Amino acid sequence: MPKPFPMTHRIETLAPKTLAGLRLPMSLADFRPQELWRRFIPRRGELRHVVGQSLFSASVYPAGYFDDFQPGRSFEQWAAAEVSRPDDLPAGMEVLLLPAGLHAVFPHTGRHDDSSIFQRIYQQWLPASGFLLDQRPHFEVLAPGYRRDDPQAQEEIWIPIRHMPKA
Repeated sequence: MPKPFPMTHRIETLAPKTLAGLRLPMSLADFRPQELWRRFIPRRGELRHVVGQSLFSASVYPAGYFDDFQPGRSFEQWAAAEVSRPDDLPAGMEVLLLPAGLHAVFPHTGRHDDSSIFQRIYQQWLPASGFLLDQRPHFEVLAPGYRRDDPQAQEEIWIPIRHMPKA
């Protein structure tokens, strides 16, 4: 097995989380999260039972999305906050459940449009890590006050993983 690509990260088991927010189908070829966030941010104060101040940018990929990667293939992008109870949702908002499971967590400081960290995670770190991608939502936890165009913006990238089967 190749030596893991050096990147600052940790391996963490996520407890189940309930998110509430808005979703929008998109693709990497037609990636428009700013449209989603422009709709969500003015309405986030309508959510009840919010846990913490962080926001979540989540991607829900269809089965096999990464096996036959095509930039035009559609997935769901979410703008959300964690909630302790999914009741009393504002009109048009929905629930996304993040199931428990193992994740590789990568701290990132920088602009949101710098996709180089994702390229390094998927193309370099993951193949050398001894883990496989798991079929669960991928998400970023955005620090309070996060500004997507700020070169000092802080977030954590959570990639769902599972142990590689032993031969």
